[in-house]
Amino acid sequence: MGERLALGVVVSAVALGVLGDYLFEGQAIGVNAGVFAVAFVAALAILLRVGRVPLHQGRRAMVAPLVLFAALLAWHDSPLLLATNLLAVAGAVALCALRRTKPSLVDAQVTDYVVGAAAAGASAFAGAIDLLEKEVPWERIGRQVRGRQGAAVARGLAIGLPLLALFGGLFVAADAVFRSLLFESVADLRRLWLHLLIAGAIAWLSCGLLRDLLATRDEQRLVAAELVGVRKRRFALSGQTEVALALAIVNVVFAAFVVVQIRYLFGGRSLVESRLHLTYAQYARHGFFELLAVSLLVLPLLFGAHALLRHRSPFSLRLVHALSALLIALSLVVMASALQRLRLYQREYGLTELRLYATGLIIWLGCVFVWLGVTVVRSRPRLFVTGALVSGFVATLALNMANPDALIARTNLDRPRVDAAYLGKLSDDAVPVLLARLQSLPARLRVPLARELLRRSDDPQGLLGWNASRSRAHGLLRKEHSALVQLASGRNALPSS
Repeated sequence: MGERLALGVVVSAVALGVLGDYLFEGQAIGVNAGVFAVAFVAALAILLRVGRVPLHQGRRAMVAPLVLFAALLAWHDSPLLLATNLLAVAGAVALCALRRTKPSLVDAQVTDYVVGAAAAGASAFAGAIDLLEKEVPWERIGRQVRGRQGAAVARGLAIGLPLLALFGGLFVAADAVFRSLLFESVADLRRLWLHLLIAGAIAWLSCGLLRDLLATRDEQRLVAAELVGVRKRRFALSGQTEVALALAIVNVVFAAFVVVQIRYLFGGRSLVESRLHLTYAQYARHGFFELLAVSLLVLPLLFGAHALLRHRSPFSLRLVHALSALLIALSLVVMASALQRLRLYQREYGLTELRLYATGLIIWLGCVFVWLGVTVVRSRPRLFVTGALVSGFVATLALNMANPDALIARTNLDRPRVDAAYLGKLSDDAVPVLLARLQSLPARLRVPLARELLRRSDDPQGLLGWNASRSRAHGLLRKEHSALVQLASGRNALPSS
């Protein structure tokens, strides 16, 4: 990276830190996330132009999903949906972090994404040190200021101040005595300290991430030789028999499990209760996360098998392809078993955020496995990662459109047994549904729900913290405040059904 571009990264990072402090300090996540994403993309675009860095390797592809999912943070209020959107934002950054994929993203392999994500993550936290130490022309700046000693002081301040803010913030959060002594000694600077901490942290992360995203070659990145070397190595087995035998054994285990599932889980309530002396819900309650882990582990297993046999005989390739296809089919049955367990448990105990998102994860994994069979098993591995990432974006967008907390409220309110305390603690996404159904509920549910709704904050958060769901919920709560007060006190309540 040239000196001019390195200085541009530092200046851009400082500007993003100041902007981030203004947008996020004291604010909830909302419009500010989208504004910061646009500013980050603009800074990256300017630096790409200044450094004459080509716009390939995923940089163009990053912009749309990054801005879209950052903007969607201002739509709904569900914490789990917030986390899902943030994961999509991270996936978009991983697109930009790809290297050696040429103009087409379909050439990217799994190792490209692994190396890109690892290098981007490491650079976000430590890349600023490397940039400030090796690439910023401190000597020339120092000569213009006050010789070599001035350059050394400038380097020390540039590296030390963000670390001071980072560790100082951690000590403040960890020890109440330290916090009180610090704030008593600098009482007038308490707000300034917080602003410096937030701005310094955002500037530090932005500096490292921008440095990584602007690097045109792997050797220019913080994590390079070790991770890139993994992609270049070739591990060979003594023969194709080991791979085929390992897959065959796994298939036998999966097949045995599938037979049990077909007999018991899919066989009906009476068989389970008569043979196992358990209720259907008790049987279905356990095993979901174990099955999810099994499904996840199949992916590296199949990738490893095909990577090891890349240059083997046509017969061994056909054998491994057949065993892989069988294992994918059995894995889909295992996922169906996990979904069935979740459905039975949900039918017995209701829908929750964790159960809903777990269902979405299993369905997405099913799509990934089908795509795995279409690509990797048919010797087209370069298409797999792109398709899996796009399907993840589509799934995240579908979750935003479905509005999970509102769906949970509608579903659970139609059940004979309703957990009013849980529904009352859902995010503001559920408020319109709860208010619309409140009058039709029996008093034993209506009163606690009304009380929970009255406890919600009506703080509009201002323009920067604006969120469509929160804004709508607060407007409805203000409009229905008098009615909610009456319902919460039990007055004018409808007879319990």
